[in-house]
Amino acid sequence: MNKEPLQILASIFAFPPNRETLGGTAYLIVENDGNILVDCPAWTDHTKFFLQEHGGVGWLVLTHRQGISKQIRQIQETFACPIVIQEQEAYLLPNLDVITFQHQWDLPPQVRLLWTPGFSPGSACLYYHAQGGILFSGRHLLPNQQGQPVPLRTAKTFHWPRQIASVQCLLDQFTPETLQYIGPGANTGFLRRQGKIEAAYTALSQLDLHQLRQAEVGL
Repeated sequence: MNKEPLQILASIFAFPPNRETLGGTAYLIVENDGNILVDCPAWTDHTKFFLQEHGGVGWLVLTHRQGISKQIRQIQETFACPIVIQEQEAYLLPNLDVITFQHQWDLPPQVRLLWTPGFSPGSACLYYHAQGGILFSGRHLLPNQQGQPVPLRTAKTFHWPRQIASVQCLLDQFTPETLQYIGPGANTGFLRRQGKIEAAYTALSQLDLHQLRQAEVGL
């Protein structure tokens, strides 16, 4: 039986983890100016119907290379939507309609993409200004077993010091008032059906970045 996407905030839905993207969680932002699909959900008839029922897809934004599924061409062809990805990972999408960016890219009126390298060369976060500010963090920031956001060093981490520096960049750009939620791109089982991390800026500000730089490779 297909699981329904979870509504985590008004007009924001989290899809069930996608096995093809190593348990990645994709999101749909329902926007009057065009819906935004963040990373690739499992591509099924049920997913297709859900997206069509909510107004289709205006933009497909990829936060990191593991957010790309083998069905990405079908998603683009079904909804005639451009794909947005940081320029260093665009080579993974040959012969597709792709928009690239370097440091940041704005999709008016409420969306900004931010380059946060470290997990992968082109890792990025999508910031949605509505509802107190929600950051779709891909695999740059993931919940730990306590549901708190952390950078997680793994055997596939591209550049750990850059990833830590990217966390500091986020802290420098936001405040507790402008960053209230995080929608992580994996490990969402630790959120226990809540589907989002609350008090996000406060949680990030409590990280000991100096200690994290010395972190061992995790699972």
